[in-house]
Amino acid sequence: MKSNIKEMNIKELKVFFQNMGEPSFRAKQVFSWMHRGIFSFEEMTNLPKNLREKLDEVAEISHLEILKRQISKKDGTRKYLFGLHDGNAIESVYMQYKHGNSICISSQAGCRMGCRFCASTINGLQRNLTASEMVDQILMVEKDTASRISNVVVMGTGEPFDNYENLCRFLELIHDKDGLNMGLRNITVSTCGIIPKIKEFAKDYPQVNLAISLHAVEDNARSKLMPINQRYPMDDLLQVCREYIQQTGRRITFEYTLVAGVNDTPKHAQQLMSKLAGILCHINLIPLNAVKENQWTGTRREAAEQFAEILDKKGFPVTIRRELGSDISAACGQLRLNQKY
Repeated sequence: MKSNIKEMNIKELKVFFQNMGEPSFRAKQVFSWMHRGIFSFEEMTNLPKNLREKLDEVAEISHLEILKRQISKKDGTRKYLFGLHDGNAIESVYMQYKHGNSICISSQAGCRMGCRFCASTINGLQRNLTASEMVDQILMVEKDTASRISNVVVMGTGEPFDNYENLCRFLELIHDKDGLNMGLRNITVSTCGIIPKIKEFAKDYPQVNLAISLHAVEDNARSKLMPINQRYPMDDLLQVCREYIQQTGRRITFEYTLVAGVNDTPKHAQQLMSKLAGILCHINLIPLNAVKENQWTGTRREAAEQFAEILDKKGFPVTIRRELGSDISAACGQLRLNQKY
C-alpha cells in the first residue's frame, strides 16, 4: 500500500525519505511542490528522475476533484463542489474582497451538531475530513482561480472542534513557511461552542482568530436553535470566553444569525448587550439565509440595521455580514453535504 505523503508534515517527511535512503532535504522540496498544488512526482523537476520513479512506486499525493463550480452573477463569489475518495462531496466558497481573497472551507463531510437553521447538518455527519483534504480545498481553488488566497475561514460544512486533531494538523501544514506560509492571524476558526476544545485552542493556537456561533443569549431560545447549548449552557460558554480573552489577549467574534420573529427584536439586542458586557468582542450579524428544509426566514436588511444601531450606540463593535453568493446557495448556513456523486 502506498503512503499518502500529503498528510505528512516536514518532520515526518524527513523520516520518510531517510527510510528510503535519501537525504532529508528532499522533504522540503517535495513538501513545497505538494503545497503548490502539484499532484505528480513527474512534475517535481528538481528531483532526480530515479527518485521520482521510486516515489511513484511507494507514495501517492491525494487530492480532491472539482465536480462542480458555480459563479455568482451578483458578486463573483465561487462555490465549489469537491469529490472525496469515498464518494462523499463537500462544498467550499471563494470570496473576493478589497483586502484580498478569502476561502470558507469545510472541516467535515456533514455535521452532527444539529443547528436548526443550517443546511450543513441536514444529512448528519458522514466522517471527519483529513488535514490534507482541508488543505486541498485551498490549493484547488488557488489553482482554479490563478490567485493567492490570503484569508482562510474554517466555517463551512462541519464543526471544526469536533475534528480537532485534524484541524490542528491542517493549521500546522498551511502555516509552514515551506508550504502556503499562511499567517495564523489570517485564519479564523468557528465553533458552535464546544467548551473543552475552546480551552485547548487557547493554549494550542492563541494567534488564530476564534469565532463563536451564538445566535441567541437566553438558554431556552438558544437550545431550540442550537442543541449544543443543552450540553454547554450560555453562562458556562461566556465564562470560558472571558478566560480565553484573558489568556490570549485576543478578541472573539460572536456570530449572531438574525431570524425573523425569533431573535431580532430590540429586546433581543438589549439581552445580547447585557450578556456580552465587558467581553472583548466583535459582533457579526448575519441575516438568515434561506434553507428550503426549514421554516424560518431571515430578518429584513432594515431591521438588521436597526439591531446593529442599538449595539453600536452602546459601543459594541458590530457589522452586518455581506450576503455573498446567495444566488448560488453559497452564503452562510447554506453549505451542505452531498453524500454521493
